[in-house]
Amino acid sequence: MIYIDQLQRPVHLPATPKRIVSLVPSLTELLVDLGLEEALVGVTKFCVHPAPIRKAKVIIGGTKNFHFDRIRELKPDLIIGNKEENYLEGIEALEKDFPVWVSDVKSLEEALEMIEGIGEVTGRDAEAGEVTAKVRDCMKRELPFKGTAVYLIWKDPLMTVGRDTFVNEMMQRAGYKNLISENRYPEISERDLVFLHPEYLLLSSEPFPFAEKHRTYFQKLLPETRVLMVDGEMFSWFGSRILKAFSYFQTLVK
Repeated sequence: MIYIDQLQRPVHLPATPKRIVSLVPSLTELLVDLGLEEALVGVTKFCVHPAPIRKAKVIIGGTKNFHFDRIRELKPDLIIGNKEENYLEGIEALEKDFPVWVSDVKSLEEALEMIEGIGEVTGRDAEAGEVTAKVRDCMKRELPFKGTAVYLIWKDPLMTVGRDTFVNEMMQRAGYKNLISENRYPEISERDLVFLHPEYLLLSSEPFPFAEKHRTYFQKLLPETRVLMVDGEMFSWFGSRILKAFSYFQTLVK
């Protein structure tokens, strides 16, 4: 069978995969939720959901530094990757020996396409359809507008989230208007933050682990802004965790 991934690349599979390696934490969780835990043989060190998965499976390194020898020893018949979270050279090296299905998600619609695509390539069409149907139900429930916001993902240098990203859409779904007009993940200065004067500053728990000391610092810098620590997984994980995200957004302060 020939499948088309989200980079519009053909992925050739002779049969339904029985040995899967996941290079993406959010997609590891999705694979388990689709009933593929037994088929999942390798995961990254950042694959923390479900909790026991890292102890039960072989750790193949990080999302950007694979242990190619470990992956080859696992003899996967399918590898699941992501354009943004992994790196091109690593993906190209792996696909010389194994089928690699690569996702590329910058919106909720693309996330739904990805879930259905992974369901198709793994023989879990029905299970994937159930997940996407539930997500579409969640999308029908609009949350009230909270205010303008800036979402920080890194400390030194300060980096934020702009347009053309999955996080940007999830911010909108949560009720925030993103004040960053640039695309992707631009750097921002403290002076820029003061000038933008957001009603909310959202400090993400990942990839940089913002902590209470950072919240205190930015609250002094922006005394009229509500500085919140937020769960980065709920804003950036584009697999089945989306279902938990909508409930999480309802708990954020109005």
